[in-house]
Amino acid sequence: MPTGKVKWYDADKGFGFLTRDDGGEVFVHSSALPGAVSTLKPGQRVEFGIVEGRRGQQALSVRVLETLPSVEKSVAKARRKKPDEMVVITEDLIKLLDHISNTYRRGKHPSPAEAKKIATVLRAVADDIHP
Repeated sequence: MPTGKVKWYDADKGFGFLTRDDGGEVFVHSSALPGAVSTLKPGQRVEFGIVEGRRGQQALSVRVLETLPSVEKSVAKARRKKPDEMVVITEDLIKLLDHISNTYRRGKHPSPAEAKKIATVLRAVADDIHP
């Protein structure tokens, strides 16, 4: 079976690309991942089968050979905000959520642009709380 590394993978979209050890790139879809694996990280070593798809080579039966938890945890810990910084962020988030609550109380939804900004802020704060 061919081996390689994850070039990139977008868990939200459910696909990415692998770089083969012998050269070239291979498309990988989430359906090719083992049941216990929901995402791939750039640089992870993997083994996979290959099938020729409509748009080129596609990975099948991906098996993760190397996980990168120690690197990820140390990077996340280094990026984690200090508690005094999180106080300000949390207070701003409460104000934002209070504004949204008032919008809903008036029987309206936030505009699409506003909703997108709110979702982006919530995801960022969630990442800061639990990196």
